[in-house]
Amino acid sequence: MADKVKSPRIFYRSPMNLSTKKLSFVIIAAAVALAGCSKKPKRPDPSRTVIGPDGGGLSGSDIGLGGGVGTDLAPGTALDGRGANDLANGDRTALAGETVYFDFDQSGIKASERSKLDAAKAYLEANPTARLLLEGHCDWKGTAEYNLGLGDRRANAAKQYLTTSGVAADKLEVLSKGDLDAVENSDEATAAKDRRVDLVVLKP
Repeated sequence: MADKVKSPRIFYRSPMNLSTKKLSFVIIAAAVALAGCSKKPKRPDPSRTVIGPDGGGLSGSDIGLGGGVGTDLAPGTALDGRGANDLANGDRTALAGETVYFDFDQSGIKASERSKLDAAKAYLEANPTARLLLEGHCDWKGTAEYNLGLGDRRANAAKQYLTTSGVAADKLEVLSKGDLDAVENSDEATAAKDRRVDLVVLKP
């Protein structure tokens, strides 16, 4: 019996020029790159200690924008729910010289500012019926929402310093005004004065 002759297999290769291959590679590479990228935040979320690097204390994630005290309240609202008008009728002159200032985008109490809070403690000890409103402020830079959170962290930093030094927590109120009172488009010297916590003595 004669061997059967197998017919040769014919393979067909689809023509693809070099430029089409390059284009396909570029599209795939771009898709992979975009899938792996995440959006960068518009502003940093500072995780500093509320008292400062050599003073210990809570981290920014404990009391700031990450679910901290006062961040879910409307602007001008205090921790106990009273409006800013009720709290701001206090004495702004008694401790006017003890305003606590902060570095840009910082909420830690600087060593040079701690004596002002010590003076506030001494005032409260000498005036047992007085209470204190810690009013946090920011400069004009940044969004209103971010600045409300930063003002809250600054005010709470002052509160923690005072409570750690022995002041009863029920003697202190915290309020963030964010950049509400800031001078818009101000120079650095003016902006530095807007980064502060005002100490307002509340009437009994």
